[in-house]
Amino acid sequence: MKESAGEANITVITIVLIGIIAAIATPLITNLMKNTERSSCCQANGGIWRNGKCYATCSGNGNSTACSGSVSTTCQK
Repeated sequence: MKESAGEANITVITIVLIGIIAAIATPLITNLMKNTERSSCCQANGGIWRNGKCYATCSGNGNSTACSGSVSTTCQK
């Protein structure tokens, strides 16, 4: 009897841990997918994706980048 109670407790703990991990991972994955969608939309419309924004042109060296203009797209949200 004690063995089956111990197995039931481990099962409950496992289910709770899976739920906690899913609750943490879901928003992270959703945010990643939205950013990827915006980036691909920007690039598909001829823009350059930098720091979460879509620009028409960017120039500069590796240390600093100047971006100007914006690409108007219907999929920017």
